[in-house]
Amino acid sequence: MAKSNGPREVAGLGRPETPEETFARKAETSRKHRANQTTLNLVGATLASLVIVLFLVLVVVRPSTETPVTADYEQIAADAQTNASEPLLAPATPDDWYANSARLGTTSSVQTWYIGFITGATDSASAQFIALEQGIEANPTWLGIVTDGALATETTTIDGIQWTIYDRRSSADTGNYAYSMSAEIGGSTVVLHGTAADAEFELLAAAIAADSEAQ
Repeated sequence: MAKSNGPREVAGLGRPETPEETFARKAETSRKHRANQTTLNLVGATLASLVIVLFLVLVVVRPSTETPVTADYEQIAADAQTNASEPLLAPATPDDWYANSARLGTTSSVQTWYIGFITGATDSASAQFIALEQGIEANPTWLGIVTDGALATETTTIDGIQWTIYDRRSSADTGNYAYSMSAEIGGSTVVLHGTAADAEFELLAAAIAADSEAQ
């Protein structure tokens, strides 16, 4: 049977559509099509957002589990001792401290033994830094360099060793020289400097006294 090209009949009425009914029918069909497309687009955008969020959770914001770089400063000191004319300090520290660097080198023509300590390492939020610098037969120029030119503010004695204090915590941009201590131990000048609290500096100074007495 040939397809009729005449006006479409209105369902249930058995008569052709009026132009107004045809317009309304086509408008409704377009509206439904647009609604379906909007729903599909919304679903697609939601899925894409979920994929991005999942990626961020699994990859970007995943906590770092990297092990910090550590240095066995006691072994390094033992290995370097043959090249030093004075006993190199290797003080015992609390279990939650670690050294991130240890080396024997030269600063301003002075042989210098260096250890960088990270304090309170089991709690990264409170971890701070203290450097130990031991200048063998050091001079005032060396002392000025390793205290970053700080002026002495007071003195204190810890386990029989007198230390000069250089406190610049009230100043800005002092970095790892916010607080320093220096002492003469044997043929060396020993400087501690860093960002840790007084109690941690005093703890390290006491450990140095014990280590120097044992040598």
